[in-house]
Amino acid sequence: MVYGEFILKPAVDLTKLLSSHLPKELTCTYLTNSGTEAIEGSIKLARRFTGRKEIIGAHNAYHGSTLGSLSLMGLKENKKPFEPLIPEVSFIEFNNINDIGKITSKTAGVILETIQGAAGFIEPKNNYLKLISERCKKVGALLILDEIQPGIGRTGKLFGFENYDCIPDIIVSGKGLGGGLPIGAFISSKKIMDSLSDKPRLGHITTFGGNPVVAASAYETLKVITSSNLMQEALKKESIIRNLLRHRLITEIRGKGLMLAMIVKSVEVADKLVIKAKENGLLLFWLLIEKKGVRITPPLTISEKEISFGCKLIIQLLNDINRDVN
Repeated sequence: MVYGEFILKPAVDLTKLLSSHLPKELTCTYLTNSGTEAIEGSIKLARRFTGRKEIIGAHNAYHGSTLGSLSLMGLKENKKPFEPLIPEVSFIEFNNINDIGKITSKTAGVILETIQGAAGFIEPKNNYLKLISERCKKVGALLILDEIQPGIGRTGKLFGFENYDCIPDIIVSGKGLGGGLPIGAFISSKKIMDSLSDKPRLGHITTFGGNPVVAASAYETLKVITSSNLMQEALKKESIIRNLLRHRLITEIRGKGLMLAMIVKSVEVADKLVIKAKENGLLLFWLLIEKKGVRITPPLTISEKEISFGCKLIIQLLNDINRDVN
């Protein structure tokens, strides 16, 4: 019996714990197997609840690789081989206040990353998310925030939106929640979530979403993060990283907490740094859209000693690269 016919205690424990750490409106969680699957569920939920069709995403966004998530992606070249994608999707520019008026009474939902990941770890500025939320409320659209990367303590708060004076209608969570096991979730109010319960019945179902093994892992992960100093320490560790990573080839460090990206002088520098770091035992990674970006997203449990080792190695490698490119 796999479609929720019986209530399983690990899933109940997990969702109750989630609810206890969220704004009072966000009480109802639907567990899935991945973040992109949760994005798909949130699209369906926004359309079902509002009775509208238009979904608005952001240019240079990334929400996953399934068909609905891909439809919201900002890179045309990544989408073209899989067209036609889902209809009635349009785009606004992240942090562009002038684009907010494109959200209208025809809009079912606006899906944004709380911090844009693939685009270069771009934070919202000038009350952007709050203004988006206010516009959505005015026209009756739902604001969906993708917390797959910023969520579960990485930005110093349990969810990234808590840093920006904004409460979304739907939260999407993913990988960070599972403690290494596959999980996703979309979270909303009971009023909104109940719209999936009928017309049609079983309007959204999952075989393995919320299975007891993964739910137990997620519960213990969430319990550790919310009952320890890991979230506060993420901000302290950010400060250490920013202080240690100073080099002429680094133009900027973006992001918050332990969701950071070095922006370097060129794509060549980024490529060489990621590869050379791996050869020396340090895992960095590229960003999908911002080609001059290098991802720094270590485990929340990373020690200050490990941070110091990693940053010193990065500076050493950048010195080597600087000699190579000059």
